[in-house]
Amino acid sequence: MYSISKKISIGKQASVAKSTFSNDEIAPSAEVKFTCCNCGHENAVEIIPYESGFPIFQIYNKDKVLSKNELIKNGFVTETMKNMLHFGELTVNNLPTLYFGTNCQSCDSKYICVFSYGEKQPGLTLLTISGVWKYEEGE
Repeated sequence: MYSISKKISIGKQASVAKSTFSNDEIAPSAEVKFTCCNCGHENAVEIIPYESGFPIFQIYNKDKVLSKNELIKNGFVTETMKNMLHFGELTVNNLPTLYFGTNCQSCDSKYICVFSYGEKQPGLTLLTISGVWKYEEGE
């Protein structure tokens, strides 16, 4: 799991086995499985609440990695409801949204995973995977 700091171009979206986890499924972590678009290998990544990921703001701040429009257009995030803006301008499910970079364990293709984590309503904590996309680094 790593942060991405260089411009990237988005490729195909990988197939994710399960994209929503709740309450006990998240404790102590959730295992996200995705299939590599390049070689078909099934990869597993462990997301640990409050430890895994980097704020999505790092990606679109000053269009450093991707622009807000690219994030929305590719389905990574949506614009946050006005009463939830304390979580940021762009979120998944109006919850704190994070991302991380990872590589295919077989062919080393690069992927970006976007997810949200938080309490959706009292007694319901959700971890939602927006998706996993193959990417290439730009110049």
